[in-house]
Amino acid sequence: MQTPLRKPPLTEPKLLELLVCPLTKTTLEYDAERQELISRAAKLAYPIREGFPIMLPEEARPID
Repeated sequence: MQTPLRKPPLTEPKLLELLVCPLTKTTLEYDAERQELISRAAKLAYPIREGFPIMLPEEARPID
């Protein structure tokens, strides 16, 4: 019998506090609705996929 996989609790505030933008080294804002981490300084939104932040600038979405 297999044990079901659990998603890591990315939305844990302590974990989010540790993450910074890889380009600007500034703090990120968590957008729970869109499942993204927003870097206002870099004007990028990094996606969160299956509970894991994808912190690659080439995977990020430009924002205004």
